[in-house]
Amino acid sequence: MIEFVKSIVKLIAEGNAFMILNLCLGVFSLSVIAERFFVVFFRLRISDKDFLEAVEKQLTAGNMEKAVKLTQLAPNAPLSKVVKSALGAVRYGPEAVTSAIDEALLEVAPIIKKRIEMLWSLANVATLVGLIGTISGLISAFKGISAADPETKSKLLTLGISEAMNNTAFGLLIAVTCILAHMVLSTATKKIGDGAEHGGVRLENILGRLRTQQNLREKAGAPAPAAPSPPPPK
Repeated sequence: MIEFVKSIVKLIAEGNAFMILNLCLGVFSLSVIAERFFVVFFRLRISDKDFLEAVEKQLTAGNMEKAVKLTQLAPNAPLSKVVKSALGAVRYGPEAVTSAIDEALLEVAPIIKKRIEMLWSLANVATLVGLIGTISGLISAFKGISAADPETKSKLLTLGISEAMNNTAFGLLIAVTCILAHMVLSTATKKIGDGAEHGGVRLENILGRLRTQQNLREKAGAPAPAAPSPPPPK
C-alpha cells in the first residue's frame, strides 16, 4: 500500500498542470464514491424480507399504528417510505393505496440513483484531461529537444515522454476507479429499487387479502378482529 501511494505521488510530481487538474478530479471523485457507498450500503439498506414480514404480522393482528411505527425504524430506506405511504392511504381504498405506492416509488428513485451517473462522466473527463496532459507533455518534449544541444536532447526527450505517460496513467487510474465504483453502486441501487417495487406489490397483496377476509367475516356475521384499522388522520 505504501509503495502504491509513493508511485501516485511520483506520478503527480512528474506531471504538469493537467496532472494537478486530474488530481482535483480524483479527490472529488473519491469524495462522491465514499458518500454514495455510505448512503447506499448503510442508510438505504434494509432487510426487505424481515421488514415486510414484521409489517404483515402487525397488519394481520389489526395493529395498523404499530405497522406504521415499524417504518419509522428505517425512515431513509426506500421500501420503508413506500410502505409508509401505502399504509397512510389505506383509509381511502385500494386505488388510493396503488396510487400512493406509485407516487412513493417515483419519489425514492432519484434518491437511490443520486450522483451515481456522475461517476461515469467523471471517468470520461479524467481520461480526456489525461490525454490532453499527454499531448501537452509530448509537445513540450519536442520543443525542448529542437533547441537543445545533442548531449541533453536524450534527457529532455525522456523527461517529456515520462511526463506525458504519467498524465495518461493517472487519468486512466481515476477513470477505472470511477467505472468500478459506478458498476458496484449501480448493482446495489438496482437491488434496492427492485426491493421497493416488490415490497409495494407484496403490501398490496397483503392488504387485499386482509380486506377479503374482513368481507367474508362480515358476510358470515362474525367479528373481524384481524382487519387493520387505518391510522388517525394527521
